[in-house]
Amino acid sequence: MRLSLFTVLFALLITACSVPKDVTYFQGIDELTPQQIAAMYQTYVSKIAPDDLLTITVTAWDPTITTPFNPPVFTYAGEGETSVVSSQQLHTYLVDKEGYINFPVLGKVYVAGLSKQELIKVLEKEIAVYVKDALVNVQIVNYKVTVIGEITRPGTLYITNDRLSILDAIGRSGDLTINANRTNILVIRDNEGHKEFARMDITDPAIFTSPYYYLRQNDVVYIEPNKVKQKNSRYSQAQQYNVTVFSSILSAISVITTVILALTK
Repeated sequence: MRLSLFTVLFALLITACSVPKDVTYFQGIDELTPQQIAAMYQTYVSKIAPDDLLTITVTAWDPTITTPFNPPVFTYAGEGETSVVSSQQLHTYLVDKEGYINFPVLGKVYVAGLSKQELIKVLEKEIAVYVKDALVNVQIVNYKVTVIGEITRPGTLYITNDRLSILDAIGRSGDLTINANRTNILVIRDNEGHKEFARMDITDPAIFTSPYYYLRQNDVVYIEPNKVKQKNSRYSQAQQYNVTVFSSILSAISVITTVILALTK
């Protein structure tokens, strides 16, 4: 009898300490064949889109000849708690709704849908008419992704490199909470004014083949709560509602009792 009880307790302990299947990432990844792993390879290059802010600098062996292409760096003052702080900022170019920027000397240049390297080649070719062997550098300065829901640190991530995967975004946000639904992560994307929605399962290694694995600027990632969290939330709301109704009834009874006692006296 004691041995049987010990066996049951041991089994319960092992079960309690085991990791639930829906919490483990990339399940079965060790069993993938080389062909399956090769199929996961994908390249991604971010493309410039309307509402992007770009910084563009042009350099050459003689800095004076590129001056017309480089608006001066301006300084602005920001008030701190105890002092005024000044900072320098490069001129930025806003990509308009039609996909153009207004660039010095060259005028309107169509940039939407181009990668940074493609835009660099376009500008270097156009500028070569005025400056020989000019070098162009392009940066997207408002590349951001928003992560919300069951995440440790929800909020907006500002990206300085050219590529961000959904795993990078989750990692920078402190990882998913234990209450997160890892099998149904939603990515919301604005593709030239049209909304796109994709569901991703982080427990499945096939996530590496998803066209939404690499995020684009302005993507929103929503991690919904799992069924346990949703169920507990519903119970909590129901309990709160019951308490509110009960309190209202008690208040009404108290008022009626007070009125009756006052009339009786």
